[in-house]
Amino acid sequence: MPGTGAITLACVMNAVQVTGTPMRDQRIVVFGAGTAGVGIADQLRDAMVRDGLDREEATRRIWCVDRQGLLRQSTEGLRDYQRPYARPDDEWPEDGPADLHGVVDHVHPTVLVGTSTQSGTFTRDVVRSMVRHVDRPVVLPLSNPTEKIEAMPADVLRWTDGKALVATGIPVPPVELGDTTYVIGQANNALVYPGLGLGAVVARAERITDGMLQAAAEAVAGLADLSEPGAALLPEVQNLRTSSAVVAAAVARRAAEEGVARARLDDVIQQIQDAMWQPEYG
Repeated sequence: MPGTGAITLACVMNAVQVTGTPMRDQRIVVFGAGTAGVGIADQLRDAMVRDGLDREEATRRIWCVDRQGLLRQSTEGLRDYQRPYARPDDEWPEDGPADLHGVVDHVHPTVLVGTSTQSGTFTRDVVRSMVRHVDRPVVLPLSNPTEKIEAMPADVLRWTDGKALVATGIPVPPVELGDTTYVIGQANNALVYPGLGLGAVVARAERITDGMLQAAAEAVAGLADLSEPGAALLPEVQNLRTSSAVVAAAVARRAAEEGVARARLDDVIQQIQDAMWQPEYG
């Protein structure tokens, strides 16, 4: 799920900009350790490595929780992609609950990501536990459709007195709380995929690299205006042509930098524009 990971990375990058806490200092709980959740964990881990941690340190700053609780080395039925995030058995208190609430209480995460498809699991107690230890918790209930979302933004904001930074996997109207209007960004893969594909095509890239995904995430993050209180962490999906062109240019440039582009990129912006289909009717 590289697209889901890239759009979530863009969201967290902007949240980090708002909170002022470096990426390398994040404590991340991912609830729902399937391919989507672990794919997100991988990209967040790699971002922490780019910010100065070694790979093992970065991996240790991510706790993955699935239906059987916290992933530990003794957890039965671990998939290969889950094993890097399985915690040592002796790390956890013997009498400490290893469900979502217990993990949040113990870890004090700065970021909580939901890919569980379990409605209502980001409860008031879970969210309040975060805000007791973190000034601006990042809460990302990404499951969709609406009946599977872990929590609705209006509730998360109310439980945290507007301190939480929230984005979702579904379209949600703005939330009015006090004197502030909170615009809720949608972590929609459409913000990544058209531009990623277009950039790869224009560059005639041999393959999609991790660096190209990173460039896509950085480009999406840069399109959001964070200057106003309550601003969305992501750009609007409605401006897809503009965002796709920006992402495509960033991806094509990164492909050239990494030596996987087979096309000559003399004027990337113009080449992107020339390659975009224009709907014209006679």
